[in-house]
Amino acid sequence: MKANGHVFKYGDNVDTDVIIPARYLNSPDGNELAKHCMEDIDKEFVNKVQKGDIIVANKNFGCGSSREHAPLAIKCAGVSCVIAETFARIFYRNSINIGLPIIECPEAAKAIAAGDEVEVDFDSGVITDKTTGQSFQGQAFPEFMQKIITAGGLVNYINQK
Repeated sequence: MKANGHVFKYGDNVDTDVIIPARYLNSPDGNELAKHCMEDIDKEFVNKVQKGDIIVANKNFGCGSSREHAPLAIKCAGVSCVIAETFARIFYRNSINIGLPIIECPEAAKAIAAGDEVEVDFDSGVITDKTTGQSFQGQAFPEFMQKIITAGGLVNYINQK
């Protein structure tokens, strides 16, 4: 399983209230949430993001409230993967639960720039910045996590069983 797209780059401590502002939490619809994804940190994100694009961030991405709305908004906006130095633990779990691939790799998070084209191989954990030619070793996704993500999330995965 692979992800390939252009990068949107963010800093440390991007919290769930920035990913999807609380004023939009009255809707559980991922497509509606996606219309407001990242708007408080990057007003142009929803106008520029393309299916398959990748978010790269520094430390503690997804901190704050434990709502599933944040990874759902990112996934429904078309983002194929989030790479960060570290993730808030509940965001990490919620991302897998809804089928959003995320990968921790401090070296990649520091080196990759906004606008770079990046490919992530989830089988090997290799992250390749196609713009610079650099490769980074992130953690490979275990097969069961890839199955959950491919199914579109934990609920879909269980329902297929």
